[in-house]
Amino acid sequence: MDDLGLSIAEYSVFASIMIFGGMIGALISGKVADIFGRRATIWLSDLFFIMGWCSITFGKRAWWLDAGRLVMGVGAGIYLYVGPIYISEVTPKNIRGSFVAAASCTLTLGFSLVYYIGNNMSWRTLALVGATPSFIQVLGVFFIPESPRWLSKIGLEKEVEASLQRLRGENADISTEAAEIKDFTETVQRHSGSTFMDLFSRKYARPLIIGVGLMALVQLGGNNAITSFASSIFRAAGCSAESGSQVMAVLQLPFAVTSIILTEKAGRRLLMLVTSAGTCLGCLLVALGFLFKGYHLSTELTSSMVYTGILLFSVSFTMGMGGTPWIIMSEILPINIKGSAGSLVTLINCFTSWIVGYSFNFLFEWNAAGTFFLFAFFCGSVVVFVAMLVPETKGRTLEEIQASMTLLQ
Repeated sequence: MDDLGLSIAEYSVFASIMIFGGMIGALISGKVADIFGRRATIWLSDLFFIMGWCSITFGKRAWWLDAGRLVMGVGAGIYLYVGPIYISEVTPKNIRGSFVAAASCTLTLGFSLVYYIGNNMSWRTLALVGATPSFIQVLGVFFIPESPRWLSKIGLEKEVEASLQRLRGENADISTEAAEIKDFTETVQRHSGSTFMDLFSRKYARPLIIGVGLMALVQLGGNNAITSFASSIFRAAGCSAESGSQVMAVLQLPFAVTSIILTEKAGRRLLMLVTSAGTCLGCLLVALGFLFKGYHLSTELTSSMVYTGILLFSVSFTMGMGGTPWIIMSEILPINIKGSAGSLVTLINCFTSWIVGYSFNFLFEWNAAGTFFLFAFFCGSVVVFVAMLVPETKGRTLEEIQASMTLLQ
């Protein structure tokens, strides 16, 4: 803001325009992944990231930075869908959740790294650092196998077995797993088509409601606002923005690693219930802290409550509420509608995230306590939603989960 003389509105556009790009990426992610495959789609998303980071690194005007964020958003919208989908389709059922959670852990590692080093380098240098992982993955994609379930969907049976053999090991017996994938794919394709309107048929109502509902409620819980504007929140409460963001970065890492273990040990459902309750409590603490500030009570009490609340929200979101919905989404959507449904679910995620990111500064200036009471309400709604609708999926094959969720029998 200081370098470019940005107003609050312009700063909000810069912060939120990446999410707008994410909506564009979400719209095309499922179709691109269905047509060109999971590997090619991952590679495409990395190209968008590289172009976006380079635009920010070498940009001379504010619109260059906005354009870079927009392009990066397209890549993020694509990757939000195809990343969890690819991982869930190539991993065995007993470790599938842990592997998708590990991907979320690396995302947390990236955020933590940025929070930690961002205070010690210029934003242009930081953008160049941000491009490095994408350069690595552009090359790395050529060394990973294609998803056997996508290969089965397009009828490449020999390639299915070759992919599974490479994934499971040369001496592994993959005949049973290959047969299950083939049989379920054929069953699904016999019973229905794969047009966008098929999403809204009765047999897909439950997985679609779960996917869309989880994404919307989780994002309305305020994560994008807290992630993007943590420093501003700390300063408003009278805390040190630098120490607050660095402590938040350091704390996230052990809890991100813990989520990998708990995803399979505790299960997706219990983990979502506990961590969404934690984010709700964190938002309530922040709201009460700013409420006390409004009544001119102890400034130390406000600082400590906001500080504790933000950290509690951060570790709870990292430990399960952030990554688990993507695990569930990747598991419950049937293969024949996975592209269209995944695009819709990712679009809802990006759209609600954009609403929160763009509106936060205006809401926060208007009523800081009320803003976090609103976030607490949505976090609490996640608890109720999961308790009423979301099934446990650990330890089951994708075919078993999807057959139980849809009315194909």
